[in-house]
Amino acid sequence: MTAPASAPGGASGERPEGPIPEADSGAARGAGAIPPSDGGSANGALSPPASEERPPIASLLPKLFRTTAFRLLLVYLAVFAVSVFLILAYIAWNTTRIVNSQIVETIGAEIGGLAEQYRLGGIRRLVSIVERRSRQPGASLYLVTTFQGERIAGNIGSLSPGALDTEGQREVQYARAEDEARNHTAIVRVFLLPSGFRLVVGRDVEDRTRIKKTLGQALGVSLLLVIVLGCAGGWFVSRRVLRRVDGMTGTTATIMAGDLAGRLKVAGTGDEFDRLALNINAMLDRIGELMGGMTEVSNNIAHDLKTPLTRLRNRADEALRGAGGPEELREALEGIIEESDNLIRIFNALLMIARMEAGHASEAMADFDAALITEDLAELYEPLAEEAGLAMTTAIQPSLPVHGSRELVGQAVANLLDNAIKYGSAAEGEKGPVTVRAERDAEQVRITVADRGPGIPEADRERVLGRFVRLESARTRPGFGLGLSLAAAVARLHGGSLSLRDHAPGLEAVLTLPLRDGAAA
Repeated sequence: MTAPASAPGGASGERPEGPIPEADSGAARGAGAIPPSDGGSANGALSPPASEERPPIASLLPKLFRTTAFRLLLVYLAVFAVSVFLILAYIAWNTTRIVNSQIVETIGAEIGGLAEQYRLGGIRRLVSIVERRSRQPGASLYLVTTFQGERIAGNIGSLSPGALDTEGQREVQYARAEDEARNHTAIVRVFLLPSGFRLVVGRDVEDRTRIKKTLGQALGVSLLLVIVLGCAGGWFVSRRVLRRVDGMTGTTATIMAGDLAGRLKVAGTGDEFDRLALNINAMLDRIGELMGGMTEVSNNIAHDLKTPLTRLRNRADEALRGAGGPEELREALEGIIEESDNLIRIFNALLMIARMEAGHASEAMADFDAALITEDLAELYEPLAEEAGLAMTTAIQPSLPVHGSRELVGQAVANLLDNAIKYGSAAEGEKGPVTVRAERDAEQVRITVADRGPGIPEADRERVLGRFVRLESARTRPGFGLGLSLAAAVARLHGGSLSLRDHAPGLEAVLTLPLRDGAAA
């Protein structure tokens, strides 16, 4: 028998003018965006000069060790190394178990066969067979002794003390008959024959030791490779991550220094750094738009409020210098109060728009019927339209439930009606009807106010939704350019939109609001 060798193991724009809160007219002007500069695109980035020297590796090591990526890689490396160790240790243990099991089975089979030969031919036949098998090369071990332990036949020269005292299987140290100076390890089984002789059959476990040694070397080499390759991979990945983070840090430093045109570099791989860069770039674009809008609003406030403030001061100065009596003084004071009220209404409208854009005007939300509000406002403005020589037609679908602020939606619709009446006459003086429609469109309520006036050029329709935007053709009429801006802010507050379309001729303003939850069916 042989020993076993191994084991397995967009939106559109809008039109100026419209009533503002507590005012009779207004129009909207939008926040402009800062024009992009050479390096200010969303995907652009400030890159270091080509001549910039790379930092030495010694200076990068501390930064690499402090990076989250390197620390995570070290954790993964430790987990992977422990996993490799456990897997190879299990393979070694299982292989040893299987080898031992096969050795024991082989010994048991040989003991059974030799015992049978002893029963058939006695001690002489057993000794003859043992002598013949002992001369064959291999790992099999045999020994026949007297009851006193004297060797009769076999290839075992000596056994560890006490090995023959009792029957059974055990792992012992032994020396071969031809080389008693060298000890070996074997699994043997001692069998007591009826006449007092002892039969020892075993297998050398050198193959098992060699397998364990090979697996131990494989375990050491595997762990070494895992550590070396893991550290090299951690170095490479961390350097890449650190290079991108340093690029982002440099770009943000230039932005903090005042260069708002800077943008983070997008590699195009779609990883978390690209998503972060895209979001930050979008945030910077929005900040740029808001700052540009603040600048434009400031300029427009200075331009549009200069006239009423100058008029207010001139009236006060006139009253001081030339008032001849109480009546004239009273008339001057009434004019001053009127101008002051207009200014207060402007600032009230600005505050209301700011509150809506910040989401602070949503406290008084409730369910209401947009059809009733539209119908009431159309009746309210119909006399004003007739006074301006315009007919008003309505087509209002009943029961349009909306959840929101009744007052704010009513103010928005009033602004649209005021604009349509104010600009409903064509340039040549031709009068056209003002049309008011309110209808359900899928899961939305659509309120439309259309006129037959000169309309708004397509290029200006988005711009007029901003604050204080007034087209040149509208500057001769009363208003401050806040009406449409307020209407657009109301639409955004309710999750809807305000769009301006060509009515051919004229303008069609469409206020879209979501239906109340559960009312779409």
